[in-house]
Amino acid sequence: MSEYQYYDFKAIDRALTKAEMTALRSISTRAVITSTSFTNHYEWGDLKADPLKLLAEYFDVFVYVANWGTRELCFRLPQELVDSKQLKAMLPGKTVSVRSSGKFVIVAFESEVESDDWDNDAGSMGSLMSLRSDLLRGDFRCLYLGWLLCVQNEEFSGDALEPLVPDGLRKLSAPLDSLVEFLGIDEDLVEVAAAVSAPLSAGTSRKELAAWIRDLPGKDKDDLLVAAVSDPGERWRNELLHRFHHQNALVSSYGAIPRRTAEDLLTATRARADERARLLGIRRAADVARQKAKDEADRTQYLNHLAKREDAVWSQVAAHIQKRQPKEYDRAVILLTDLRDLAVRRGHESVFQSALAKLRKTHAAKDTFLRRLTKAKL
Repeated sequence: MSEYQYYDFKAIDRALTKAEMTALRSISTRAVITSTSFTNHYEWGDLKADPLKLLAEYFDVFVYVANWGTRELCFRLPQELVDSKQLKAMLPGKTVSVRSSGKFVIVAFESEVESDDWDNDAGSMGSLMSLRSDLLRGDFRCLYLGWLLCVQNEEFSGDALEPLVPDGLRKLSAPLDSLVEFLGIDEDLVEVAAAVSAPLSAGTSRKELAAWIRDLPGKDKDDLLVAAVSDPGERWRNELLHRFHHQNALVSSYGAIPRRTAEDLLTATRARADERARLLGIRRAADVARQKAKDEADRTQYLNHLAKREDAVWSQVAAHIQKRQPKEYDRAVILLTDLRDLAVRRGHESVFQSALAKLRKTHAAKDTFLRRLTKAKL
């Protein structure tokens, strides 16, 4: 298989200018470039630029896929809308990292996914990009899943404590499910971690948000309206919700949950996987037993029918042999096997063997047929 690399960049908070699009075109003549995106794939060669530098300068989300298993997802977040120290404290590993870049914070997920079923994941951007908005609104579940990936890769010591467990891990959104699949996070590990996660709260109600907006100063309301009308992206909305949450000091219920160690989670994950494998083995054994019983019942029914026309079947065998063709020999052997099984069931095996010996003697010159009998253990 030749190399395959897919690059997908998306601008969310603002559209690209014509000058920026021209600058991007100088990097690649093959890329598909719009006012909000840059996409390209390579079967030979590579992107002639540093993807993270492009992200930091022009875009808000970056997705990368290579057919040897590498997966990358990166978000660019405005510094004023996130606490970079808090994010860095959550992700001290290598697989998922946080770094500052000018007025932005870059959150980068990277994974090596082993799969026998290669899929270029060209549609991953659409299923993952909304996680950026979740982050800006204070939903850190994707970061916690990133921390689990670091645990899975054994980047921490066994006694490393998990971050505060966010609400809503037991019922992941479609984008979070896509993240788990995209990065190859162990689903047993996610289930174990989610066991102590509280249900996701209903979130900010329209009534609460309306009451808060009514109390804003007139100038702030004017600025909000202007941003809503003029800003092409989601920045104005994310800034509004960030301000609302900050001023109302919304507190998640996860603060009281005892924190587990990386080793606690891995041990519980292994136990869960072993139990799941045990139950799967029991189900498979039951399925095999049911199928065997069905096959035996079908065979019995067939042999009962065969017993009523045994003489005719011996005639069929002789007719197949006389045609002197490999396929006809095969049909004869199949019928002889059925006749043998019928004889064994009725206690007439010696009669069958006598008839078979005569058949062998009659057709002693037909080596091809005799080899088939021997192979079928007749």
